[in-house]
Amino acid sequence: MQAAGPPSRFPLQQLNAAASGSEIGPRPQKDEFSDPSSMRSMMIFYLFYFLCLCLSVACVVCVCVWNSQWRGGFAWDGSSREFNWHPVLMVTGLVVLYGNGAVLYRIPLTWAHSKLPWKILHAALMFLSLILSIVGLCAVFNVHNAGNIPNLYSLHSWIGIAATALFAFQWVAGFAGFLLPWTPLSMRKLLKPVHVWLGGSILILSIAASISGINEKLFFVLKGTTNGTQPYSSLPPEAVVANSLGVLIVAFGLIVLKILSTSEWQRPDGSEDRTYAPLLRDESD
Repeated sequence: MQAAGPPSRFPLQQLNAAASGSEIGPRPQKDEFSDPSSMRSMMIFYLFYFLCLCLSVACVVCVCVWNSQWRGGFAWDGSSREFNWHPVLMVTGLVVLYGNGAVLYRIPLTWAHSKLPWKILHAALMFLSLILSIVGLCAVFNVHNAGNIPNLYSLHSWIGIAATALFAFQWVAGFAGFLLPWTPLSMRKLLKPVHVWLGGSILILSIAASISGINEKLFFVLKGTTNGTQPYSSLPPEAVVANSLGVLIVAFGLIVLKILSTSEWQRPDGSEDRTYAPLLRDESD
């Protein structure tokens, strides 16, 4: 028996799983939402979640504007325009979709319902994020190979490859550990804290790779008189937009990490210590 923790500020955290083991708890009563502390905590969560969504859109828009307005647009022909897919896909996939997939379980309105649809959506978002990241890596490798440019020589590339490789391992391990019906309970208990820790670590690595890549790209293209551009040190409009993208990415990461690290905003899953309905088994089993 575990000692009882402090009372939750979210009323839905006090829900128990249904006796059938379907991971569906009873719906909260109306008077539970009248608790001022619970309402305040929920309002704070949704404020942070709203900021998360706004920053998500801002990051994607900013990286697309930068590469379409100042870097010449997009193509898939081995030219510099193919390279422009790299920042767009990495920011969209490895940062924005990844971060939103990570906070999916924290949305309180989902807690009174079956966890199965959210498991599927979480896995799908993460898989889409991984695919976009891999395509983004293919773009930069194609451009480098077409121009006889060395690969994987910069710190930015090392961090980015490490983040993507860990992400691929994380997705496979998460699918096998939490969604397949034959995974034993002891293995899931062992895997869960590692899964949570590695998930946050991948997000931090992704942010580090993104901001280092932005800075590296600006140093390469804003050389002043040598290529007809203004020097980076004079802070031309392109540098302002790209630097702003870096700030938005950091802000997004901080919001996501705040949501993930706040224990009050974690989905209650005490029932999973006793029963479990994985993806490939009917929840009524």
